[in-house]
Amino acid sequence: MPKNRSLTAQERTYGAPSSVLRRALMGGLVLAVLLAVAGLFAYLTRAESPASTQPSPAAKPTPQAASPEVTDGQREAVASPPRTSDPIAFAKAATKVLWTYDTRSFYRAEHIAGLKRWMTGEKEYADWGSVSDQVPSPVLWSRMHDNGQHASVKVGEGHFPQAFKTALAQDPGAITEAYVYAVTVTGKQSIAWKVSGAGAESRSTTLAVQCRPDKACALVGVLPSVAP
Repeated sequence: MPKNRSLTAQERTYGAPSSVLRRALMGGLVLAVLLAVAGLFAYLTRAESPASTQPSPAAKPTPQAASPEVTDGQREAVASPPRTSDPIAFAKAATKVLWTYDTRSFYRAEHIAGLKRWMTGEKEYADWGSVSDQVPSPVLWSRMHDNGQHASVKVGEGHFPQAFKTALAQDPGAITEAYVYAVTVTGKQSIAWKVSGAGAESRSTTLAVQCRPDKACALVGVLPSVAP
């Protein structure tokens, strides 16, 4: 890959069709929870083949040549999750870390480890696959490192999707088993790379966030479609 250009839009979305398909299927558990409390069927269900649910082969390690630069030990690849009981505030913070990265300074494994700290510890609800699919593959991370690519984010607003609010109003008690909320967040991601390259794009996502009354919020997963 030439050093003086950014990755293509397709590359920046980490958009291999198989990855998108896997995200949709791996989000099934999250969707089931949300359907029970929010009636999001029209937005989020998928009909892809179950064959794509098979686990992917183990990724090969990133080549040593693409090692990040030595960084200050006080820096973190991914910011720590906030201790809040507000699902919208948490979803906005989670969106920021999902869209922020620095391939110049951190290994992909460090980035992945940082994101895992945001996940709910309740395995029956956690959809780690939908979160890890937001991260570039080891090969793509290596290419991005060679290009000095990094991204920052300005988070805009967050809100409960209308379908979620409607369903919750109709059955307020439905959420009290899993305490999983759907939150849609918008923002702008700015990407920069070597030779003074830069670009920006507006983005939006819908996250599943768990906020039990006696615990700080945690991330459940990323929904395969944006719910308005």
